[in-house]
Amino acid sequence: MGSCLSGSALESEPLSDIGNGGNGKRRRLTTSSSFDHRLEMKLHRVPGRIFLNGSTQVASLYCKQGRKGVNQDAMLLWENFCSKGDTVFCGVFDGHGPNGHMVSKKVRDSFPLRLIAQWDLLSNNIDRLNDLRSSISYEPEENESTLVDAKPIATGHEFDFRTMRKSFLRACKVMDKELKLHDIDCYCSGTTAVTLLKKGKDLVIGNVGDSRAVLGSRDYNGSLIPIQLTIDLKPNLPREVERIKLCKGRVFALDNEPHIARVWLPNIDCPGLAMTRTFGDFCLKDFGVISVPDVTHHHLTQKDEFVVLATDGVWDVLSNKEVVDIVASTPQSSAARTLVESAVQAWKKKLPTCKVDDCSVVCLFFNSDFKSSCNIDNSASLERVITTTWS
Repeated sequence: MGSCLSGSALESEPLSDIGNGGNGKRRRLTTSSSFDHRLEMKLHRVPGRIFLNGSTQVASLYCKQGRKGVNQDAMLLWENFCSKGDTVFCGVFDGHGPNGHMVSKKVRDSFPLRLIAQWDLLSNNIDRLNDLRSSISYEPEENESTLVDAKPIATGHEFDFRTMRKSFLRACKVMDKELKLHDIDCYCSGTTAVTLLKKGKDLVIGNVGDSRAVLGSRDYNGSLIPIQLTIDLKPNLPREVERIKLCKGRVFALDNEPHIARVWLPNIDCPGLAMTRTFGDFCLKDFGVISVPDVTHHHLTQKDEFVVLATDGVWDVLSNKEVVDIVASTPQSSAARTLVESAVQAWKKKLPTCKVDDCSVVCLFFNSDFKSSCNIDNSASLERVITTTWS
Protein backbone atom coordinates (compact mmCIF):
# COMPACT_ATOMS: atom_id res chain seq x y z
CA MET A 1 0.00 0.00 0.00
CA GLY A 2 1.55 3.25 -1.07
CA SER A 3 4.24 2.37 -3.59
CA CYS A 4 5.90 5.75 -3.85
CA LEU A 5 5.02 8.85 -1.85
CA SER A 6 6.29 11.58 -4.12
CA GLY A 7 8.83 12.41 -6.75
CA SER A 8 7.91 16.09 -6.87
CA ALA A 9 11.08 17.22 -5.13
CA LEU A 10 13.12 15.56 -7.85
CA GLU A 11 11.04 16.24 -10.94
CA SER A 12 12.81 19.53 -11.64
CA GLU A 13 16.24 17.95 -11.33
CA PRO A 14 18.17 17.07 -14.49
CA LEU A 15 18.04 13.40 -15.40
CA SER A 16 21.45 11.91 -14.86
CA ASP A 17 22.39 8.97 -17.00
CA ILE A 18 23.80 6.34 -14.62
CA GLY A 19 27.29 5.49 -15.71
CA ASN A 20 27.75 8.58 -17.91
CA GLY A 21 30.20 10.24 -15.58
CA GLY A 22 27.55 12.49 -14.05
CA ASN A 23 27.41 14.90 -16.96
CA GLY A 24 23.64 15.34 -16.58
CA LYS A 25 22.85 14.15 -20.10
CA ARG A 26 20.40 11.39 -20.75
CA ARG A 27 20.74 9.25 -23.83
CA ARG A 28 17.59 8.23 -25.60
CA LEU A 29 16.71 5.53 -28.03
CA THR A 30 16.31 6.50 -31.63
CA THR A 31 12.88 4.90 -31.55
CA SER A 32 9.88 7.20 -31.20
CA SER A 33 6.57 6.88 -29.44
CA SER A 34 4.98 6.12 -32.83
CA PHE A 35 7.36 3.17 -33.19
CA ASP A 36 6.28 1.90 -29.77
CA HIS A 37 2.66 2.25 -30.81
CA ARG A 38 3.27 0.21 -33.96
CA LEU A 39 5.07 -2.46 -31.96
CA GLU A 40 2.24 -2.52 -29.43
CA MET A 41 -0.30 -3.00 -32.21
CA LYS A 42 1.74 -5.85 -33.69
CA LEU A 43 1.94 -7.54 -30.29
CA HIS A 44 -1.78 -7.19 -29.75
CA ARG A 45 -2.40 -9.16 -32.94
CA VAL A 46 -0.25 -12.12 -31.88
CA PRO A 47 -2.62 -15.11 -31.38
CA GLY A 48 -2.89 -16.35 -27.80
CA ARG A 49 -1.68 -13.07 -26.28
CA ILE A 50 -4.24 -11.42 -23.97
CA PHE A 51 -3.80 -8.23 -21.97
CA LEU A 52 -7.41 -7.16 -21.34
CA ASN A 53 -10.12 -8.45 -19.02
CA GLY A 54 -11.33 -11.87 -20.09
CA SER A 55 -10.66 -15.58 -19.94
CA THR A 56 -9.47 -18.58 -21.94
CA GLN A 57 -9.65 -22.31 -21.35
CA VAL A 58 -6.62 -22.10 -19.05
CA ALA A 59 -6.75 -18.66 -17.46
CA SER A 60 -8.79 -15.73 -16.21
CA LEU A 61 -7.64 -12.09 -16.18
CA TYR A 62 -9.11 -8.96 -14.64
CA CYS A 63 -7.86 -5.46 -13.86
CA LYS A 64 -9.79 -2.64 -12.17
CA GLN A 65 -8.72 0.95 -11.69
CA GLY A 66 -8.63 2.19 -8.12
CA ARG A 67 -9.31 5.68 -6.78
CA LYS A 68 -5.77 7.03 -6.84
CA GLY A 69 -5.86 8.40 -10.38
CA VAL A 70 -4.86 6.81 -13.68
CA ASN A 71 -4.71 3.01 -13.67
CA GLN A 72 -1.03 2.08 -13.36
CA ASP A 73 -1.49 -1.69 -13.43
CA ALA A 74 -0.94 -3.93 -16.45
CA MET A 75 -1.27 -7.67 -16.98
CA LEU A 76 -0.56 -10.30 -19.61
CA LEU A 77 -1.31 -13.87 -20.58
CA TRP A 78 0.55 -15.37 -23.53
CA GLU A 79 -0.37 -18.91 -24.51
CA ASN A 80 1.74 -20.89 -26.97
CA PHE A 81 4.65 -18.75 -25.80
CA CYS A 82 7.74 -19.07 -28.01
CA SER A 83 5.49 -21.03 -30.38
CA LYS A 84 5.62 -23.94 -27.93
CA GLY A 85 2.21 -25.47 -27.25
CA ASP A 86 3.16 -26.55 -23.73
CA THR A 87 4.45 -23.11 -22.68
CA VAL A 88 2.50 -20.20 -21.17
CA PHE A 89 3.79 -16.83 -19.99
CA CYS A 90 1.83 -14.55 -17.69
CA GLY A 91 2.51 -11.59 -15.44
CA VAL A 92 1.16 -8.59 -13.56
CA PHE A 93 2.90 -5.21 -13.48
CA ASP A 94 2.25 -2.46 -10.92
CA GLY A 95 3.48 0.98 -11.94
CA HIS A 96 4.16 3.90 -9.61
CA GLY A 97 5.34 7.47 -9.87
CA PRO A 98 4.25 10.13 -12.38
CA ASN A 99 4.79 7.86 -15.40
CA GLY A 100 4.15 4.50 -13.77
CA HIS A 101 1.25 3.71 -16.09
CA MET A 102 3.55 3.99 -19.10
CA VAL A 103 6.38 2.03 -17.49
CA SER A 104 4.14 -0.90 -16.56
CA LYS A 105 2.78 -1.14 -20.12
CA LYS A 106 6.27 -0.88 -21.59
CA VAL A 107 7.56 -3.72 -19.41
CA ARG A 108 4.44 -5.78 -20.13
CA ASP A 109 5.09 -5.49 -23.87
CA SER A 110 8.88 -5.66 -23.98
CA PHE A 111 9.96 -8.02 -21.20
CA PRO A 112 8.51 -11.22 -22.76
CA LEU A 113 10.41 -10.48 -25.97
CA ARG A 114 13.64 -9.96 -24.03
CA LEU A 115 13.02 -13.26 -22.23
CA ILE A 116 12.49 -15.08 -25.53
CA ALA A 117 15.71 -13.62 -26.93
CA GLN A 118 17.78 -14.63 -23.89
CA TRP A 119 16.21 -18.09 -23.71
CA ASP A 120 16.95 -18.73 -27.38
CA LEU A 121 20.48 -17.38 -27.05
CA LEU A 122 21.34 -19.56 -24.07
CA SER A 123 19.67 -22.63 -25.55
CA ASN A 124 21.61 -22.23 -28.78
CA ASN A 125 24.87 -21.92 -26.84
CA ILE A 126 24.09 -25.13 -24.97
CA ASP A 127 23.25 -26.91 -28.22
CA ARG A 128 26.61 -25.87 -29.66
CA LEU A 129 28.39 -27.09 -26.52
CA ASN A 130 26.67 -30.47 -26.76
CA ASP A 131 27.61 -30.70 -30.44
CA LEU A 132 31.22 -29.99 -29.50
CA ARG A 133 31.21 -32.67 -26.82
CA SER A 134 29.71 -35.25 -29.16
CA SER A 135 32.30 -34.47 -31.83
CA ILE A 136 35.18 -35.37 -29.49
CA SER A 137 35.86 -39.11 -29.75
CA TYR A 138 37.90 -40.12 -26.76
CA GLU A 139 38.07 -43.62 -25.34
CA PRO A 140 39.56 -43.76 -21.83
CA GLU A 141 42.22 -46.32 -21.11
CA GLU A 142 41.23 -49.38 -19.11
CA ASN A 143 40.99 -48.59 -15.37
CA GLU A 144 41.16 -44.87 -16.16
CA SER A 145 38.54 -42.91 -14.27
CA THR A 146 36.25 -40.63 -16.24
CA LEU A 147 36.41 -37.18 -14.71
CA VAL A 148 33.74 -35.58 -16.88
CA ASP A 149 30.15 -36.80 -16.97
CA ALA A 150 29.31 -37.62 -20.56
CA LYS A 151 25.62 -36.78 -20.11
CA PRO A 152 24.65 -33.89 -22.42
CA ILE A 153 23.56 -30.60 -20.93
CA ALA A 154 19.81 -30.03 -21.10
CA THR A 155 18.79 -28.14 -24.22
CA GLY A 156 16.00 -25.70 -24.94
CA HIS A 157 13.79 -28.68 -25.87
CA GLU A 158 13.95 -29.92 -22.27
CA PHE A 159 13.41 -28.15 -18.99
CA ASP A 160 16.58 -26.73 -17.48
CA PHE A 161 16.07 -24.39 -14.52
CA ARG A 162 19.63 -23.09 -14.68
CA THR A 163 19.07 -21.89 -18.22
CA MET A 164 15.67 -20.43 -17.43
CA ARG A 165 16.96 -18.62 -14.33
CA LYS A 166 19.82 -17.11 -16.29
CA SER A 167 17.37 -16.10 -19.02
CA PHE A 168 15.19 -14.25 -16.49
CA LEU A 169 18.21 -12.52 -14.93
CA ARG A 170 19.59 -11.36 -18.25
CA ALA A 171 16.19 -10.30 -19.58
CA CYS A 172 15.56 -8.14 -16.51
CA LYS A 173 18.95 -6.50 -16.88
CA VAL A 174 18.32 -5.73 -20.55
CA MET A 175 14.82 -4.46 -19.76
CA ASP A 176 16.06 -1.99 -17.17
CA LYS A 177 18.79 -0.71 -19.50
CA GLU A 178 16.20 -0.23 -22.21
CA LEU A 179 14.01 1.82 -19.87
CA LYS A 180 16.95 4.04 -18.99
CA LEU A 181 17.39 4.91 -22.65
CA HIS A 182 13.71 5.20 -23.46
CA ASP A 183 11.62 8.32 -24.02
CA ILE A 184 9.60 7.55 -20.89
CA ASP A 185 10.94 9.49 -17.92
CA CYS A 186 11.72 6.72 -15.42
CA TYR A 187 13.82 8.79 -13.02
CA CYS A 188 11.09 8.80 -10.36
CA SER A 189 8.76 6.27 -11.97
CA GLY A 190 8.89 2.51 -12.23
CA THR A 191 7.01 -0.74 -12.02
CA THR A 192 7.07 -4.01 -10.17
CA ALA A 193 6.65 -7.28 -12.05
CA VAL A 194 5.85 -10.82 -11.07
CA THR A 195 6.07 -13.05 -14.12
CA LEU A 196 5.60 -16.77 -14.55
CA LEU A 197 6.60 -19.17 -17.29
CA LYS A 198 4.94 -22.58 -17.34
CA LYS A 199 6.61 -25.19 -19.52
CA GLY A 200 4.82 -28.49 -19.25
CA LYS A 201 4.55 -29.14 -15.54
CA ASP A 202 7.36 -26.79 -14.51
CA LEU A 203 6.83 -23.26 -13.26
CA VAL A 204 9.55 -20.60 -13.22
CA ILE A 205 8.63 -17.42 -11.39
CA GLY A 206 10.56 -14.17 -11.67
CA ASN A 207 9.73 -11.54 -9.05
CA VAL A 208 10.76 -7.88 -9.05
CA GLY A 209 8.98 -5.97 -6.28
CA ASP A 210 5.98 -6.66 -4.09
CA SER A 211 3.37 -8.19 -6.37
CA ARG A 212 2.87 -11.84 -5.46
CA ALA A 213 2.33 -15.35 -6.83
CA VAL A 214 0.38 -17.88 -4.76
CA LEU A 215 -0.34 -21.50 -5.61
CA GLY A 216 -3.64 -23.18 -4.79
CA SER A 217 -2.91 -26.80 -3.87
CA ARG A 218 -4.32 -29.70 -1.85
CA ASP A 219 -2.72 -31.10 1.29
CA TYR A 220 -2.64 -34.78 2.24
CA ASN A 221 -6.20 -34.46 3.62
CA GLY A 222 -7.48 -32.98 0.39
CA SER A 223 -7.96 -29.52 1.89
CA LEU A 224 -7.17 -26.51 -0.25
CA ILE A 225 -4.10 -24.63 0.97
CA PRO A 226 -2.14 -21.61 -0.29
CA ILE A 227 1.55 -21.92 -1.11
CA GLN A 228 3.29 -18.57 -1.56
CA LEU A 229 5.74 -18.84 -4.45
CA THR A 230 7.34 -15.40 -4.09
CA ILE A 231 8.64 -13.13 -1.36
CA ASP A 232 7.38 -9.56 -1.16
CA LEU A 233 10.58 -7.63 -1.79
CA LYS A 234 10.01 -4.72 0.58
CA PRO A 235 12.26 -2.64 2.85
CA ASN A 236 11.25 -4.73 5.86
CA LEU A 237 13.44 -7.66 4.75
CA PRO A 238 16.85 -7.67 6.49
CA ARG A 239 18.78 -8.70 3.37
CA GLU A 240 17.15 -5.91 1.35
CA VAL A 241 17.74 -3.29 4.03
CA GLU A 242 21.38 -4.31 4.35
CA ARG A 243 21.99 -3.85 0.63
CA ILE A 244 20.33 -0.44 0.58
CA LYS A 245 22.25 0.82 3.58
CA LEU A 246 25.53 -0.44 2.12
CA CYS A 247 24.72 1.70 -0.93
CA LYS A 248 24.08 4.78 1.28
CA GLY A 249 20.30 4.66 0.85
CA ARG A 250 18.03 5.13 3.85
CA VAL A 251 15.11 3.03 5.11
CA PHE A 252 12.50 4.26 7.57
CA ALA A 253 8.75 4.55 8.04
CA LEU A 254 6.84 7.77 8.46
CA ASP A 255 5.15 8.55 11.76
CA ASN A 256 1.68 8.40 10.25
CA GLU A 257 2.28 4.93 8.71
CA PRO A 258 4.72 3.14 11.04
CA HIS A 259 3.99 -0.26 9.42
CA ILE A 260 5.27 0.77 5.97
CA ALA A 261 9.05 0.95 5.57
CA ARG A 262 10.22 3.04 2.61
CA VAL A 263 13.43 3.71 0.70
CA TRP A 264 14.78 7.27 0.64
CA LEU A 265 17.68 9.10 -0.94
CA PRO A 266 20.70 9.80 1.29
CA ASN A 267 20.15 13.53 1.77
CA ILE A 268 16.50 14.18 0.94
CA ASP A 269 13.25 12.64 2.13
CA CYS A 270 12.24 11.47 -1.30
CA PRO A 271 10.87 9.41 -3.06
CA GLY A 272 9.70 7.04 -0.29
CA LEU A 273 9.59 3.83 -2.33
CA ALA A 274 7.74 0.98 -0.62
CA MET A 275 9.65 -1.79 -2.39
CA THR A 276 13.33 -2.56 -2.92
CA ARG A 277 13.36 -3.96 -6.46
CA THR A 278 11.77 -2.32 -9.47
CA PHE A 279 12.17 -1.59 -13.14
CA GLY A 280 12.95 2.11 -13.53
CA ASP A 281 13.22 4.38 -10.45
CA PHE A 282 16.71 5.42 -11.56
CA CYS A 283 16.96 8.07 -8.85
CA LEU A 284 17.46 5.16 -6.41
CA LYS A 285 19.43 2.71 -8.55
CA ASP A 286 22.76 3.99 -7.15
CA PHE A 287 21.43 3.58 -3.61
CA GLY A 288 20.46 -0.09 -3.38
CA VAL A 289 17.24 -0.43 -5.37
CA ILE A 290 17.81 -3.05 -8.08
CA SER A 291 15.94 -4.79 -10.91
CA VAL A 292 17.47 -8.23 -10.24
CA PRO A 293 14.62 -10.73 -9.90
CA ASP A 294 14.15 -13.48 -7.36
CA VAL A 295 13.79 -16.53 -9.62
CA THR A 296 12.23 -19.71 -8.23
CA HIS A 297 11.05 -23.05 -9.58
CA HIS A 298 8.09 -25.28 -8.78
CA HIS A 299 7.28 -28.65 -10.33
CA LEU A 300 3.54 -29.20 -10.57
CA THR A 301 1.91 -32.26 -9.04
CA GLN A 302 -1.61 -33.66 -9.21
CA LYS A 303 -2.43 -31.70 -6.05
CA ASP A 304 -1.71 -28.32 -7.63
CA GLU A 305 -4.84 -26.70 -9.08
CA PHE A 306 -4.05 -23.10 -10.01
CA VAL A 307 -1.74 -20.16 -9.44
CA VAL A 308 -2.76 -16.56 -8.77
CA LEU A 309 -0.61 -13.59 -9.79
CA ALA A 310 -1.83 -10.30 -8.34
CA THR A 311 -0.63 -6.78 -7.65
CA ASP A 312 -0.36 -5.56 -4.07
CA GLY A 313 -3.79 -3.94 -4.22
CA VAL A 314 -5.16 -7.45 -3.68
CA TRP A 315 -2.66 -8.68 -1.09
CA ASP A 316 -2.96 -5.52 1.03
CA VAL A 317 -6.48 -6.52 2.04
CA LEU A 318 -6.81 -10.27 1.40
CA SER A 319 -4.77 -13.12 2.85
CA ASN A 320 -3.32 -15.93 0.75
CA LYS A 321 -5.94 -18.29 2.16
CA GLU A 322 -8.79 -15.92 1.33
CA VAL A 323 -7.50 -15.54 -2.21
CA VAL A 324 -7.27 -19.26 -2.99
CA ASP A 325 -10.66 -19.90 -1.38
CA ILE A 326 -12.30 -17.23 -3.52
CA VAL A 327 -10.73 -18.56 -6.73
CA ALA A 328 -11.57 -22.18 -5.91
CA SER A 329 -15.22 -21.36 -5.19
CA THR A 330 -15.75 -19.40 -8.43
CA PRO A 331 -16.15 -20.57 -12.05
CA GLN A 332 -12.78 -20.38 -13.76
CA SER A 333 -13.96 -17.93 -16.41
CA SER A 334 -14.89 -15.32 -13.78
CA ALA A 335 -12.35 -16.14 -11.06
CA ALA A 336 -10.08 -13.13 -11.61
CA ARG A 337 -13.00 -10.68 -11.70
CA THR A 338 -14.57 -12.12 -8.56
CA LEU A 339 -11.25 -11.89 -6.76
CA VAL A 340 -10.72 -8.25 -7.77
CA GLU A 341 -14.25 -7.29 -6.74
CA SER A 342 -13.71 -9.05 -3.41
CA ALA A 343 -10.51 -7.07 -2.89
CA VAL A 344 -12.31 -3.78 -3.66
CA GLN A 345 -14.99 -4.58 -1.09
CA ALA A 346 -12.30 -5.52 1.45
CA TRP A 347 -10.61 -2.14 0.89
CA LYS A 348 -13.87 -0.34 1.66
CA LYS A 349 -14.44 -2.40 4.79
CA LYS A 350 -10.91 -2.71 6.21
CA LEU A 351 -9.41 0.59 5.04
CA PRO A 352 -12.37 2.97 4.72
CA THR A 353 -10.21 6.10 4.95
CA CYS A 354 -7.79 4.97 2.22
CA LYS A 355 -8.20 5.26 -1.52
CA VAL A 356 -8.69 1.88 -3.18
CA ASP A 357 -5.58 0.78 -5.06
CA ASP A 358 -5.51 -0.56 -8.62
CA CYS A 359 -6.03 -4.33 -8.59
CA SER A 360 -4.91 -6.79 -11.28
CA VAL A 361 -5.18 -10.58 -11.23
CA VAL A 362 -4.18 -13.44 -13.51
CA CYS A 363 -5.43 -16.90 -12.55
CA LEU A 364 -3.77 -19.78 -14.38
CA PHE A 365 -5.44 -23.19 -14.02
CA PHE A 366 -3.77 -26.58 -14.37
CA ASN A 367 -6.73 -28.91 -14.83
CA SER A 368 -7.15 -28.27 -18.54
CA ASP A 369 -4.55 -30.81 -19.75
CA PHE A 370 -1.90 -28.09 -20.18
CA LYS A 371 -3.02 -27.31 -23.73
CA SER A 372 -3.50 -23.88 -25.19
CA SER A 373 -7.00 -22.79 -26.16
CA CYS A 374 -5.55 -21.23 -29.31
CA ASN A 375 -4.69 -23.63 -32.12
CA ILE A 376 -3.26 -20.99 -34.43
CA ASP A 377 0.49 -21.17 -34.95
CA ASN A 378 1.82 -17.75 -33.93
CA SER A 379 5.42 -18.41 -34.98
CA ALA A 380 5.22 -16.18 -38.05
CA SER A 381 3.58 -13.31 -36.13
CA LEU A 382 6.06 -13.61 -33.29
CA GLU A 383 9.02 -13.68 -35.64
CA ARG A 384 7.84 -10.41 -37.23
CA VAL A 385 7.43 -8.80 -33.82
CA ILE A 386 10.89 -9.80 -32.58
CA THR A 387 12.50 -8.73 -35.84
CA THR A 388 10.84 -5.33 -35.50
CA THR A 389 12.25 -4.75 -32.02
CA TRP A 390 15.84 -5.19 -33.19
CA SER A 391 15.55 -2.98 -36.27
